[in-house]
Amino acid sequence: MVTTQRFHDVLPHEPLFEVTPHHCAFSVPDLESSIVWYRDMLGFTLEMRMIVSEFPMTIAMLQRRNFRIELFEVPGAKPLPDNRRDLDDDLRTHGTKHLALNVRDVRAALAALKDRRVDVARDVFEIDNVAACFIRDNAGNLIELIQWPSPE
Repeated sequence: MVTTQRFHDVLPHEPLFEVTPHHCAFSVPDLESSIVWYRDMLGFTLEMRMIVSEFPMTIAMLQRRNFRIELFEVPGAKPLPDNRRDLDDDLRTHGTKHLALNVRDVRAALAALKDRRVDVARDVFEIDNVAACFIRDNAGNLIELIQWPSPE
C-alpha cells in the first residue's frame, strides 16, 4: 500500500539565490563505451572532454537540451558494488540513488530501449497516477524514466 500526501509549500522568504539543474555525474569503468551508450540509448551528445592529469581522470560532458551528464573514468577505481546495481538493495544504502529523466510516454520509451537490449532493473509500474521504470546504464548505474502527470 502507498500513501501519498501532496503539499503546496510556500517559502517563508525569497530563496537566497537562483538555482537550475546543470548536471549529474557518474563514475564509469570505460568512458568511450559509456559515451556511446548515453548517445545511442538516451540521445545525449558529447559537449566536451577534459583530462585532469593531477587526479588523474578523464571527463566527458554530455548534453541533451539544458541538462548534462558528466561521465568520468578514474584509473584503478573500484567497481560499482553489486548491491548498488539492485534497485531494492540500493535503497537500503544512504546516498544518491539514481538519475530520473521525465519522458512523455514511459511505456513507449521503455519499449524502444528494450528493442536496443537495455538492461531493465524494473519494468513499468504506477504509483498514484505516476508511471515509471528503472534501467541500468552500461556500467550498472540506475536511471529512472518517469512519466509525471501534467499540472492540472
